[in-house]
Amino acid sequence: MSRHPYVPGGAGTPNRRPSRRSVLTALTASAASTTLLPTTTAHATTAAERPPDALLYVGTWGQSEVHAIRFDPERGAMTPIGKVADVSSNWVATHPYHPVLYVAGSEQGGVIRTFRIDGTTGALEQLAETWTEEVPTGSGGLSYLAPTPDATTLLVADFAAGSAVTLPIGTDGRLGAVASRVQDAGSGPNPRQTGPHPHHVVLDPSQRYALIADFGADRVFIHDYHRSARGMTGMVNSYATPPGSGPRRLAFHPHGRRTLYLLNELTADLHVLHWNTDGVGGPTLVHQQTIATDAPAHTGTTSAAELAISHDGRHLYTSNRGDNTLVVHAIDPTTHLLTEVQRIPCGGTTPWGFCLDPTGRWIFVANMASNTVNLIQVDARSGRLTDTGVAAPVPQPDCVSTATRPVSSGGDPPSGGERASSRS
Repeated sequence: MSRHPYVPGGAGTPNRRPSRRSVLTALTASAASTTLLPTTTAHATTAAERPPDALLYVGTWGQSEVHAIRFDPERGAMTPIGKVADVSSNWVATHPYHPVLYVAGSEQGGVIRTFRIDGTTGALEQLAETWTEEVPTGSGGLSYLAPTPDATTLLVADFAAGSAVTLPIGTDGRLGAVASRVQDAGSGPNPRQTGPHPHHVVLDPSQRYALIADFGADRVFIHDYHRSARGMTGMVNSYATPPGSGPRRLAFHPHGRRTLYLLNELTADLHVLHWNTDGVGGPTLVHQQTIATDAPAHTGTTSAAELAISHDGRHLYTSNRGDNTLVVHAIDPTTHLLTEVQRIPCGGTTPWGFCLDPTGRWIFVANMASNTVNLIQVDARSGRLTDTGVAAPVPQPDCVSTATRPVSSGGDPPSGGERASSRS
């Protein structure tokens, strides 16, 4: 039995905004209600040729709700389903091949709720509630979670507790008890950096190491990862960013196993890092390039938020909350260094999160302050973006995750038991 039973709209799901985000108030305009805009036109296809509709699940900042949207990838049409759960949702992530959604909450105690997805209606049925902290610490809760590429383990960043944890994922998508916990240390000069605050956890391509982007400590921590035990152990190394950077997001190049990209929130810049595993003292990260995501004439608060790489490894996308833009960088095929090629308005205000759909043709942007999820089209050849003008209303969206298989029937993992997560 849960030590904090979930009651819809009750004390188990406080409707408050964690204090760590208060500094972003200056970035956001008053959130106004937004209606669904016209969809894009479709080209003629037969029913057999049409790809299946996707379900989008959207977390909401401080609203204690999860929303769903049905998306037709052929026509570029978004149809709001509406609220599907009354729970705090700092972050949401779908299982890559089971009809399961994981929702990270803002409550003290580091709560994760697991839901079964109805692939026909998009409705959610809560299966379990898991508390990841031994002793509840502060407000703010969890900042990120996602299944590992082989979908055997859930990686979790606990911003409030300054720690990262792993939980085993069963064959049906349910979570086991916490398998490992590592505690970060350190601080930075910004008032929001009084202690460690993990913001993202990823595995390296070999799945032998776990890397943690720590916003508060201005470091990327490298830990041993034991796939059979589904857990992390002691730190083997770290990479220090300039003081006040606020590391937020990490992404390995999908084909260049030696390149890691780091997005810093507070300085709104990208670091290109060489992943060196040849040394005798364990793997290291070697800086190769820093490139800004702010516009050249930018003034005011800087705040970068999200990072994703195109499936073909040719382009890198970021969102900038200070400029309300999406920025496209071309990736050099040999060096993997970056060159900015496009900067466009994000379609709304405060692009808190976004994700690429599995086809690579679309980006769904959670524009928190304008209360919209906006649809951006991706040109497959050039990587350039076009705002479609399509948007779905969601109160204060903070992240988007896609479920694209016919999830009502479940499904089996691809050959070898591995599949890359569709969540960026």
